[in-house]
Amino acid sequence: MAGQSGVVLCDRDGTLIEERHYLHDPDGVVLLPGVGEGLRRLQQAGFLLGVVTNQAGIGRGYYDEAAMHAVNDRMRALLAAYGVQLDGIWFCPHAPDAGCTCRKPAPGMVLAAARELGFLPSSAVVVGDKPCDVELAHAVGAKGVLVCTGYGQASAEETHADYVAADFTAAVAWIMASRLHKEV
Repeated sequence: MAGQSGVVLCDRDGTLIEERHYLHDPDGVVLLPGVGEGLRRLQQAGFLLGVVTNQAGIGRGYYDEAAMHAVNDRMRALLAAYGVQLDGIWFCPHAPDAGCTCRKPAPGMVLAAARELGFLPSSAVVVGDKPCDVELAHAVGAKGVLVCTGYGQASAEETHADYVAADFTAAVAWIMASRLHKEV
């Protein structure tokens, strides 16, 4: 059942953790400033929290799913120190030219999350650092927030985001304010 306040689905690299090109070593996982506190604030407000992440490095043979899961496990452990528990992580293991239905901005990961967590895709907020994250949100009728971390600074002018946030803390503030005004 979806959270009372809604669902926030976040990109992983460049949004929640530092952008590292084809990250596959758990020792390289570093939470971005404000992420632990921001996710805790959303969780305490009743939002379900998920991650939707393209992992082309798997499809390109740079690392395997076990390495990606190890990175995700490390991220979960760092978030647990803030009292945050993710409700799920959905990933696309395909290379960009695979033609799948799960690689952002295709809606597959959000649709899978909606089935598993029991929410309407259009009721979610998708937060990410690339235009494809915002395009994913709009593909399912959801709100899209671009954070200017990771690749976001370079993408800020070329996106049609519902909100462009300087960082994750600002994104959370917008989501919480929007909820009070029933926009999210």
